[in-house]
Amino acid sequence: MKALIITLLLNVALYNTLAFTPVSNSEINYEFHRFTHQHNKQYPSYDEYMIRHKNFINNYHMIQVHNQLNHGYTLGINQFSDMSQREFKEFVESSKLHIDRFNQHTLTNTMSGDVPNSVDWREKGAVTDVKNQKQCGSCWAFSTTGSIEGAYAIAKGKLVPLSEQQLVDCDKGDNGCNGGIMTSAYEYVIRNGGLDSETCYPYEARDDTCRFDKSCVSATISSYGSVSANNDKAMIEALARQPISIAIYAAGSTFQHYNGGVYDDPTCYSDESHLDHGVLLVGYGTTDDGKDYYILKNSWDTTWGENGYMRIARGENKNICGLLDMPCYPVV
Repeated sequence: MKALIITLLLNVALYNTLAFTPVSNSEINYEFHRFTHQHNKQYPSYDEYMIRHKNFINNYHMIQVHNQLNHGYTLGINQFSDMSQREFKEFVESSKLHIDRFNQHTLTNTMSGDVPNSVDWREKGAVTDVKNQKQCGSCWAFSTTGSIEGAYAIAKGKLVPLSEQQLVDCDKGDNGCNGGIMTSAYEYVIRNGGLDSETCYPYEARDDTCRFDKSCVSATISSYGSVSANNDKAMIEALARQPISIAIYAAGSTFQHYNGGVYDDPTCYSDESHLDHGVLLVGYGTTDDGKDYYILKNSWDTTWGENGYMRIARGENKNICGLLDMPCYPVV
């Protein structure tokens, strides 16, 4: 904690001493116009337009300052750049990740022999394209389908995008667009006898009536397990087998505007009570300059991060954003 406080004070001091290039009104207006066009932003009133414009200006300046401080990862404009920090926090926390319902379910399933130095399940055909949960708090469903898609592809040799909407509509152990948790969703999939394909049961980004079609089931699981918490070695061993569902804290401003590089923000909460977002780990590796990282797949479209992904720092004494607190996985 003392080291963290010192780091923050040094950053504040550096911020106060650096001479940042001022941004002209014309530049800001141009960037905001480009932002609204790229992300198809349409505001219902002039007052709303001015609020979004002000938020954009604040975020634009924050991004410039951060990138000049050379943190090792960069921030950038994305679909969330017209939101204040408070609004973004409310958006993330709308998922209401039900960590109190997380079921620690330990299975004896350890790796034999040495694990690879790096793994990327995208390259092995076990990860579907990046999806977009939109304004629905269904991150838990996307994390669940992502891990089942991966496990099923590895076991059966066939990668099929699965239905998040089925989980939103039919999994009564969770709360649709008002949140849920991955282990509870695994239990539903087991009880229900599988998940429909996304083609049969497409995503709507809203709560709807259950329309499960048994003839469209495209993946089943037999059980699920949890990885030992706060254990980097256990996580690496698990990721060497398959993609892993995790819960993280995602409501911070640097997470909001992450653009590229190895994300390593020491202020990102690692307290279990702050976990608010379900995502998927699909691998791990090391940069050319020796930075170890996990590969995180998000459900915020390809306009966020590195085409929808984040490389997030890993290490024996690292638990950035609490990613090691609640890892779990399905068994096919």
